[in-house]
Amino acid sequence: MQTNPTYSSLVAVGDSFTEGMSDLLPDGSYRGWADLLAGRMAAVTPGFRYANLAVRGKLIQQIVEEQVDVAAAMQPDVITLVGGLNDTLRPKCDMVRVRDLLTAAVERLAPSCKQLVLMHSPGRQGPVQARFRPRMEELFTVVDELAARHGAVVVDLYGAASLSDQRMWDVDRLHLTAEGHRRVCEAVWQTLGYDPEDTEWRTPLPATVPPPWLARRIADVRFTRQYLLPWIGRRLTGRSSGDGLPPKRPDLLPYEH
Repeated sequence: MQTNPTYSSLVAVGDSFTEGMSDLLPDGSYRGWADLLAGRMAAVTPGFRYANLAVRGKLIQQIVEEQVDVAAAMQPDVITLVGGLNDTLRPKCDMVRVRDLLTAAVERLAPSCKQLVLMHSPGRQGPVQARFRPRMEELFTVVDELAARHGAVVVDLYGAASLSDQRMWDVDRLHLTAEGHRRVCEAVWQTLGYDPEDTEWRTPLPATVPPPWLARRIADVRFTRQYLLPWIGRRLTGRSSGDGLPPKRPDLLPYEH
């Protein structure tokens, strides 16, 4: 990996994690690590271009069908691909099919860019991650194998203790906060070979006194009503939070802050 590279374009492919949920801006849109990364890269490279094709809720098959060929056709310097985690969180998940689809995506994207970036997605502490951890780790093994085979780099967010802290996650318990996305941006930035802006991104937040038992139970009830039950409902009916939504930056255009 070169030091302080001069990449002139970036295309981000994936789901809600790459779309930027839940780094919410005042206008109701999401920013996220990919936008932050594009801003940094644009600051050091005149004429830098950026596209973000990611849409919340997408499974790996949808990412392959809707985003991969589009990204490859743009032939950018850097492509980031993060997908498959939504599949692992489904009650039924065919990991062989996930592997095959992810393999197809990498085989299509790697030759179309100078540097393909893959990731081990971060995981929040709690019972949900514990339940699905075997699938997640199987997915990350596939990611490592594909990266080694195709010259991609892997950003290991799953192994970062700072990103497993519940305070890095939004109230929906599925998406990172603004601070979480900032740390992901730093991780990708460093993996691409740029000089660190924050050498402590892996450092956990300072310990604090946990909320009282009653406050935690109230938060659990609110989470179940506002987020968990609707999420289960979408799973049972085959719907997705991203149905009908377009990508936020579908074209590879100059990036403006």
